[in-house]
Amino acid sequence: MNDPIYVEIEVRSPIDRVWLLTQDPVQHSRWDLRFSSITPTAGRADGGYQFRYERRLPLHTIIGTGISLGERGGPDGTRTSALRFATDDRLSPLAGGRGYWRYRPTPDGVTFITGYDYTPGWGSTLDRLVLRPFIGWMTAWSFDRLRIWAETDVPPEAWPLASVVMFWRPDRPRASRCRRKPRRGHAMDDSPETLDRLEAS
Repeated sequence: MNDPIYVEIEVRSPIDRVWLLTQDPVQHSRWDLRFSSITPTAGRADGGYQFRYERRLPLHTIIGTGISLGERGGPDGTRTSALRFATDDRLSPLAGGRGYWRYRPTPDGVTFITGYDYTPGWGSTLDRLVLRPFIGWMTAWSFDRLRIWAETDVPPEAWPLASVVMFWRPDRPRASRCRRKPRRGHAMDDSPETLDRLEAS
């Protein structure tokens, strides 16, 4: 069994702004390299929503569905968001999975954390050696692109994937600004209770 993905970044921006840029499906797909579009399809009685996602590739578009549920009101100001997703697309490297976001207030803004795991679509060995490290990098790079947006108002479209090789731009998004291992325990240890309550999509 391969290790879940974990990414953590410090964002010097109000928690309400980070919440908006991550919980709004339209804004989310603008900064997150893992998605080309996220479209809500139905609301839920618990306040969450079902959605359809796409990841457009040069010769193929991966389509899947999911459920998301965000919660505010932790005693220390912490907020969480839980997610389950699935796809029947045999060309998708991710067959289905579950994960969370955690927003921890800090004196300067918020610590934004994700932990998630998935069933490999292309086999465990290829996932461990190639795909999981790359998907983890995509997540971390996207988190730094979000940070730049939240802190400076520079939109994510100003930093396309090609900006990875703009070595003369020290202000470009960089995955190395993120922490990639939990400070203690397992990547999924910090998942909210809402994750267990979500039904598989």
